[in-house]
Amino acid sequence: MTDSRNLAGRLIMVRIAGTELDAASAELLKATNVRGVCLFRQNMTDATQLARLTASLRAVMGPDALIALDQEGGAVVRSTWVPAPPSAMALGAADDTTLARNVGAAVARAIKALGFNWNFAPVLDLNNNPHNPVIAERSFGADPQRATELAMAWMAGSESEGVACCVKHFPGHGDTHVDSHRDLPTVDKPLAELEQFEFAPFRLAAGKAPAMMTAHIVYPTLDPEFPATMSRRILTGLLREQWQYDGVIITDAMDMHAIAHRYGAGHAAVNALVAGADMVMALGDAAIREETIAAIAAAIDDGSLSADDIAQRLARLEALARAYPCVQRDYPADGADRDLMADAWRRGLTARGEPQRPGPGAKVRLVVRQDVVSDGVSEAGVPAAALTAALARLYDVDTVTFLDAETFDWNCLPADGRFTMLASTSRLRYGPNARAGWRPDLHLALWNPYQALDIAAPALITYGFAAPALDAVNAWLAGELEARGCCPVAGF
Repeated sequence: MTDSRNLAGRLIMVRIAGTELDAASAELLKATNVRGVCLFRQNMTDATQLARLTASLRAVMGPDALIALDQEGGAVVRSTWVPAPPSAMALGAADDTTLARNVGAAVARAIKALGFNWNFAPVLDLNNNPHNPVIAERSFGADPQRATELAMAWMAGSESEGVACCVKHFPGHGDTHVDSHRDLPTVDKPLAELEQFEFAPFRLAAGKAPAMMTAHIVYPTLDPEFPATMSRRILTGLLREQWQYDGVIITDAMDMHAIAHRYGAGHAAVNALVAGADMVMALGDAAIREETIAAIAAAIDDGSLSADDIAQRLARLEALARAYPCVQRDYPADGADRDLMADAWRRGLTARGEPQRPGPGAKVRLVVRQDVVSDGVSEAGVPAAALTAALARLYDVDTVTFLDAETFDWNCLPADGRFTMLASTSRLRYGPNARAGWRPDLHLALWNPYQALDIAAPALITYGFAAPALDAVNAWLAGELEARGCCPVAGF
């Protein structure tokens, strides 16, 4: 049983609490033989602390450690003080594979210096559903060929700096209207359509990507019973056998509602491994970790997972860890990478409907949501006060905030001649009341580009709200920059 528990520990990735590795957590990692840890924003305060934490993890987990994070760019970043990478769709709007490669390399330089060797990026989902609640600007676009070219360029840049990528979410999360963090989506399309769109980027990447992350989504055409994460027809039949993929397959987080609310943690983990996954992302508390390890160990002992199955999975994980060793690297100066990221944000800036600039020093009214908290996937959106301060460098700004776009009365604004800007600082699409009644002079779509379709006003689209994105907006408003990006999805 001890041997099977040790093997089980090698097949899972966990999360830890806090910003330091305490003695009890270190002992638990050792005792369960865990080799993979994923860190999140709550594990990070600054570069010194984070480098110390990852060094502690390496010391406990050994030379084959896999220390991962989600540093996609845009709103999905965990280390927020490093040079801020543009979102995938901002790079899609810039449409330059060299730029995408350089951005991927810069992301990797920063996180390698913090002690990571695995980045759960880039996203290969094609955002061909404007109502997708969780992908949107995380996608490089809707065209399978071009989106994949940009994503593979980004990945090549990362790999050139020694950080493994993990493309996601196989076999495609783009055409859903349900967030798998909250429920179990279904993509019910004919096989020919799936092959032409959703599957195409992953098939094109199968010969290059060192790792793929599964989607907690049901594809009835291939498997009407199980989501992809637990589907042998999809993970083994399609990906391994048909596409001949031999990289690492890791599940998305098994604590997401699509899985956690339907299957027990242990049962789901075993199903995923039997289906063909190499590593289970067993995020959750100590009880979830123990349930997962116990279930996998039992499956090893009773033969549900054969010795050959385990050997193949361990070999792939060891190959990944050795190809991308978890060795911290110096990153003494980031000025050039900050300039690169700023340029990338500027090149993605997109105009819709011939937006007009108010004159220097004009009286402007900013209408914006007061606060946007993290949704667990993305970082918190830009606060109203920060956006007000940015615009106040150019204008006399009167700020009006709202809590709910559907109950806010646009007609309550005084008719005093101020140039009115609506700033959209969340990913949520606008509802019917806002779409019917809001008429700003300029819409700053600072996150989800599809929001520009909701409001009948000229728009400036950034695909994200990081500081260099706001700087790009100010540069456009000041007449120092033209918005030459081209939105890479339909409807623009």
